[in-house]
Amino acid sequence: MNRTSVVTLILALACAMGTAVGAMAQTAPAKAADAGVQSANIFSLAPDANTDPKYADQTNGERAKVQPGNNAPIWRQVGAGVNGYSSLPASEAPEAGNLIQPFVQYPGSKLTNAGEAWRQVRNNWIIPYGGSLLLIVMLAIALFYYTKGTMNLHGAETGRKIERFTPLERAAHWTNASAFVALTLSGVVMAYGKFFIQPVIGNTLFGWLSFVLKNVHNFAGPLFAVSLLIVIVTFVRDNLPSSGDLTWLLKGGGLLSGQEVPSHRFNAGEKVVFWLGVLGLGLIVVASGLVLDKLVPGLIYERSTMQIANMVHGVATVLMMVMFMGHIYMGTLGMQGAYSAMREGYVDETWAKEHHELWYNDVKAGKIPAQRSELPGASASANSISPSAQA
Repeated sequence: MNRTSVVTLILALACAMGTAVGAMAQTAPAKAADAGVQSANIFSLAPDANTDPKYADQTNGERAKVQPGNNAPIWRQVGAGVNGYSSLPASEAPEAGNLIQPFVQYPGSKLTNAGEAWRQVRNNWIIPYGGSLLLIVMLAIALFYYTKGTMNLHGAETGRKIERFTPLERAAHWTNASAFVALTLSGVVMAYGKFFIQPVIGNTLFGWLSFVLKNVHNFAGPLFAVSLLIVIVTFVRDNLPSSGDLTWLLKGGGLLSGQEVPSHRFNAGEKVVFWLGVLGLGLIVVASGLVLDKLVPGLIYERSTMQIANMVHGVATVLMMVMFMGHIYMGTLGMQGAYSAMREGYVDETWAKEHHELWYNDVKAGKIPAQRSELPGASASANSISPSAQA
């Protein structure tokens, strides 16, 4: 037998085996209807079946002969969220056999499959209204600064300093603030960049920019989470409710009247930012971010889990950015001496008396030390205010 005969025999055997396998697949007993979408034998498919002039008029029975699985009952099951067969383990891919999620109705969406419902919430609510809220707050802050300007001291500085923030407190604050800025810039570009950056720099460059910022976002997230916990532990004691907080809130801190309401080390407005922005929204942002990064052990990461985490993350981050925009404004342009207090750690006696009078009184009375951290080579600053210093 020559080489040509051997090749011909092998091809004939392969065709015969293919025909036999196809026949076995077509004559195999059907599984129960509730078993979901079943697999089809590749040898039985006819990819060019739609070239038949009567293709659109075929019944489900006729279609099943040339394209098994391509018929109305099958796709009704797929659209209803029925699970089909998948060789992937359920522990690693719990939804591998599910093409289209079941119908749900997320807040703000219509009753539709979960993927489309998530898209409606994100594109119709979170993106447009979240972006609008950020712009409105930015414009409101700019208008307030234009009409009121920087809140300057009324009295002259004395040269006597009070330590407002220790090195540990400042390190925790600036670490958390740096991570927050990195997350904010990268998140804003990823969410809104296609509206104001992509048309300017083009698709290719914007694609690279988004890729880089996505990695920045992922690396800054853990740093933000750890530093946030340190900030909470560091500042929680002085942010507990105290006398005068309600009065401060009712009078708006005196921002409009120009007469500040006496407060302790942190006023009621700063406490609201701490409890709602840092603790409340901060923990929600971190928790939802850990879910999106698949870092929560024991959690089943289905599409619905990721969709809900994405929506929660989006809403919480927008609200958190809005609150911190006001905080950043007051800590920089809004108040004279506020930025240097966090940068250097000290404020003048006049600053403490005018902005946090109750805290200043406690320092004068010796209840709170004017110098709380150890100075190299000295126990206290030479020009720090002493308990017996006069106002």
